[in-house]
Amino acid sequence: MLKFIGRRILMLIPVMLGVVLVVFSMMYFSPGNAEDYILGDMATAEDKEAFRVENGLDKPFWIQYFNYVRKALKGDLGISYNTKKPVTEEILTRFPTTFKLAFFSVVVSSILGLTTGIISAVKQYSLWDNICRFIAMIGVSMPTFWLGLMLMLLFSVKLGWLPAAGFKTWKHWIMPALTLGLHSASSIMRMTRSNMLEAIRQDYIRTARAKGQKESVVIWRHALKNAAIPIVTVVGMQFGRMLGGSSITEMVFAIPGLGKLLIDSINLKNAPQVQGGVLFLALTMSVANLIVDILYAFIDPRIRSQYVKVKKAKAAPAAAAKEA
Repeated sequence: MLKFIGRRILMLIPVMLGVVLVVFSMMYFSPGNAEDYILGDMATAEDKEAFRVENGLDKPFWIQYFNYVRKALKGDLGISYNTKKPVTEEILTRFPTTFKLAFFSVVVSSILGLTTGIISAVKQYSLWDNICRFIAMIGVSMPTFWLGLMLMLLFSVKLGWLPAAGFKTWKHWIMPALTLGLHSASSIMRMTRSNMLEAIRQDYIRTARAKGQKESVVIWRHALKNAAIPIVTVVGMQFGRMLGGSSITEMVFAIPGLGKLLIDSINLKNAPQVQGGVLFLALTMSVANLIVDILYAFIDPRIRSQYVKVKKAKAAPAAAAKEA
């Protein structure tokens, strides 16, 4: 297990370098100049040239890229053009807000997705199944910004139950979490339904029922546990997607998270901020996938036994050599 984790961590290095290269190239070759956005139209040519020299923008593409990678390997993601603060500080200040939004959203999506998926599978082709699949189809089709605006109009403007923007109290998190969570719940519901349908038709489910097990025990302990690996994969991917894809939701509800910071930085062509933010999100997504892979061994004993067999197979020659 430790060797597997070590290999996955080493694989992050080329992935991060590739992410930096792609984002750096997009920011470098995109139209417009950073000095025009940051300094404004009133700045003189001398001021713009001084800005370029100060931030190393006067150097060729590859020199800028290698300088950025060299500093990034030391933990230095550069200085923000507009705030003059370290990019790392800006990211770590905003990331807890984005993490809270993603966490609350994945809790909402997991509860709704698992519940409706299990009901839909157990009561296949029933009225409940048709209703759940219809709602899931709508949830996948609805853009998050439209759903957020509709929730805002209903609960804030019409009913006045929830605040329309901000993040200070728990009430501020309800609509953003629902906006992200309802969209992801549809994917989790469909994956849960398909895997549960496959699981409940297996021989061990018929055996458990023949032994007189309660239907709740058969569904939750036997069927769901064996169908859990694809579901955990989807939940983990949805959580990583929420960390990087919450930008629109943060803009709609005026939440000062990492996504909103990236959008504002893109509008200003604040290259260090964009590159550092994307690199950080890619790292968190990779770590989330690693955690999901590790959870496989705790969920499925068959996967855990593979690591034990490999360890025993490697230990056998050493034991034979000692006996000889």
